[in-house]
Amino acid sequence: MLDLMFSVSGDKIPADHGYYLHSALSDLLPFHHDEKQRGNTGVHPISGTLCCERMLSINSGSKLILRIAADRVADYLELCGKRLNIGNHSVSVGIPSSRKLIPAVALWSRLVTIKGFTTPTEFLDAAHRQLHELDIGAMAHLVTRRSPVSTERRTDNLARSPFVKRTLDIKGRNVVGFSLVVTELTAEESLRLQTQGIGGRRSMGCGIFVPLR
Repeated sequence: MLDLMFSVSGDKIPADHGYYLHSALSDLLPFHHDEKQRGNTGVHPISGTLCCERMLSINSGSKLILRIAADRVADYLELCGKRLNIGNHSVSVGIPSSRKLIPAVALWSRLVTIKGFTTPTEFLDAAHRQLHELDIGAMAHLVTRRSPVSTERRTDNLARSPFVKRTLDIKGRNVVGFSLVVTELTAEESLRLQTQGIGGRRSMGCGIFVPLR
């Protein structure tokens, strides 16, 4: 597995764009929507600068990053020069580069969703069970939020929590998840977690782990 990184250009896209991005990729590359393929492919959220009304401003550092098997790179090169329609907005896809996965003792995921587990204690227990199933003996930690207002400029009025809790909008339905840090990883465990992830919806930006800065 590796990260295939495309430069992108455009104006703005929704901050919560995981489902829209998955749909856009599936429209251009029908195989991306395949259940088996989705299980093997992870799509990082596009980075940018948060602005008003839960929008993300595309900047010079914004990238479309796909975590894929090395033997699938050629399939995704078709994205070069194409436009991705992300909700009511679009971005142009540029030339890609690639990077190997690097082991790190601590990894972080912006959003992990585990079906049926939406409270902090139950979610963390479920995360540890999934790590155990991957033969990973590391520790998982919820991320403590620094402000009552999220970085997406939303407040969680239904369930106050000291932890970073996020939602993924799928056709108007909010799927709840949490930011997660996994520590005390061996090099082998770290690469396994980056390759496999935990939780679901990896093609929508969930359960994608990167080294903790």
